[in-house]
Amino acid sequence: MKKVSTDHLDRIVQFIRTKGNGDVSLGDVVALAEVTVESLSSFFRSIDMSVYRELSDIASFITNMKVEVGRLQPNDLKHSRIPAAGMELDAIVKATEKATDTIMGAAEELMAADASDPVAYKAMVDERMMLIFEACSFQDITGQRVAKVIDTLKHIEMRVTRFADAINAADADGYLSEDERRREERKIKNILHGPQLDGEGVDQNDVDALFAKPEKKAKGEALAK
Repeated sequence: MKKVSTDHLDRIVQFIRTKGNGDVSLGDVVALAEVTVESLSSFFRSIDMSVYRELSDIASFITNMKVEVGRLQPNDLKHSRIPAAGMELDAIVKATEKATDTIMGAAEELMAADASDPVAYKAMVDERMMLIFEACSFQDITGQRVAKVIDTLKHIEMRVTRFADAINAADADGYLSEDERRREERKIKNILHGPQLDGEGVDQNDVDALFAKPEKKAKGEALAK
């Protein structure tokens, strides 16, 4: 930002010193005003340019933000991709439930079947086994549905990451809503961390050792010695 012209200030001081002890006419006042305006004009021009540059930077930032929000494709995510992923997950749950019921029902019938008539028993076993094989085919369709959901998650991840990088965003503390806070606190309180992936969490052998009876553990140690 430019400073006020020193020469013009000197003229103002000199004018005041000259007229300070005498009568000041209207012309003198007008002359002083002209000198003052001239001395401050560069100062106000520099302010105007500074404000203009700041507003221009803000406008440019807003324009870039609009572009990045458009690339985020929020409407497509909200109205198309996320609902479609939800429907795929619902279909996976229903297909799994149906296949499980079919398999368990066929297994129960096999266990309760009368094997006194070998011919009839074999025919029934063949029929129930065919039902089980057909029910197991659900995993192929389920795999295709899961692939669609994963593709949607990758799509969202890619665009959210780009948006966060563009605006140099940092994670804020706290929760988005009171309901989210309650859910997270419940997970922590009830230790809801499962099911764990392979290689993560507590191993089954550790669980078995935790619940093993002391006498069995002592006997095992004695045998080891």
